[in-house]
Amino acid sequence: MEEIRIEHFKLDMCITTPKDMASLAGASFGIAERVPETSGEAFDWQSWYTNWVEEQNGSEAMPEPSHLIVEAADTFEAVIPWEELGDAAVLYAQEGQPLTKSGPIRLYVPNGSSRCLNVKSIVKLRFVRHAEGAIPEDASYGFKNTITVDQLRMTK
Repeated sequence: MEEIRIEHFKLDMCITTPKDMASLAGASFGIAERVPETSGEAFDWQSWYTNWVEEQNGSEAMPEPSHLIVEAADTFEAVIPWEELGDAAVLYAQEGQPLTKSGPIRLYVPNGSSRCLNVKSIVKLRFVRHAEGAIPEDASYGFKNTITVDQLRMTK
């Protein structure tokens, strides 16, 4: 089963699975409710996050993140302002089975600065809290330029 790594600016790093995330979120729904012409089972992003923080931190007050950074298996990365995640949903299954092609999870962010940002094959979630103006206010996304030391040596 695929795992998702979670890093939070105030909490310890943890690893979870799509099934555990869906269970923690509570009720599932058809993703088409929020993203027409899409199919599969999803859970509400905010419900999951609220329940996850409570599970990790108890009832102690926690400041909200300023941004969510999602990283995909193919090095695609999206930086999403927290306030844009109100209608976000996480696709975790299709026809009762874990996602294969775009799994382990896929995040859909309708009604944000990017119309309907969606990131597939997510393997890492990072919750960050930046000072105002420290990173873009609109969602930004693209492939990370990762170059190994060996690749740098080959270009000389």
